[in-house]
Amino acid sequence: MTALKEYQRLESTGLWRETAQAQRREVVVSIGDATLVIADMQDRPLAHWSLAAVERANPGQSPALFHPDGDPDETLELGPDAEDMIAAIEKLRHAIERGRPHPGRLRLVMLGLSVAAVAALAVFWLPGALRDHAVKVVPPAKRADIGAALAAQLQRVTGPACADPQGRAALSRLAARLPGPDGTPPRLGVVRDGVRDALALPGGRILLRARLIEDHEDPDVVAGFIIAAQERAAISDPLDRLLQATGLRASFRLLTTGTVPDAILQRYAETLPAAAPVPVPDDRLLQAFERAGVRSTPYAYARDVTGETVLGLIEADPFAGETSPRIVLSDNDWLRLQTICGN
Repeated sequence: MTALKEYQRLESTGLWRETAQAQRREVVVSIGDATLVIADMQDRPLAHWSLAAVERANPGQSPALFHPDGDPDETLELGPDAEDMIAAIEKLRHAIERGRPHPGRLRLVMLGLSVAAVAALAVFWLPGALRDHAVKVVPPAKRADIGAALAAQLQRVTGPACADPQGRAALSRLAARLPGPDGTPPRLGVVRDGVRDALALPGGRILLRARLIEDHEDPDVVAGFIIAAQERAAISDPLDRLLQATGLRASFRLLTTGTVPDAILQRYAETLPAAAPVPVPDDRLLQAFERAGVRSTPYAYARDVTGETVLGLIEADPFAGETSPRIVLSDNDWLRLQTICGN
């Protein structure tokens, strides 16, 4: 897109808030490859917003207030000194909106194509093809909605997420410290039970078992399980696993309505905690630990106190014999996080 190339070197400062409860923080905003990049003042990425999913909460008003589609709690405020950036975002939003097909027409076209495919294609090919297509076309905001809905269904097993305010604030800082392979911070939640250690859901959501935090003295342990969950999700997309487990109806409903019915999510949630985790090769895990600036040894010993089954992660620790290059959490934040469940 010509307009996108025109603005790729444009930067400005703004105020970003990750959640409704979080404090606003000064950030640097730039336009990347089809994304709005939000970074801290040390140029460390905090969030990537798809330009196609950026919404303005107060058209025509100043300061301009933007948020991702489907997540009004995460906001970006741009003042009068960022007029060029505001104009660029609005121009790109309008260009993208003009290029979008009419939603009703698109739905009818997709429905017609689906019916034709059912009539013309082999029964054994169709479920996989529909699933693959659904996984590719579902936007990040819809993935986040599905992940939140699935987490709500999992509460029958896990109980409600721990919600101590100071603990949640520390959890948000931990998420910002550990962006996933795509540069987006995970959406972390802590539950008492019902997950093995760390469970990745669609939309970058990860549920952590409270004992990972309460039973260890080193925040590098929980950081390691988050990194492993992120790599597991990169190898095997949680949305793809959901659709594979729930069958053709879920894929079809997702393509035609943009949602997965609660009844399907409920049945899937009942089996998810017992599902075997997808294995992640040691070399891939070690690369992820190195990128994140986190030691792999604490995570390895948390998995196996003898070290026998995780020897590769111990011997090839990218920061063996050192502290992590950047602390995972401050001591105060770690103590707050350890009481997130009200201990």
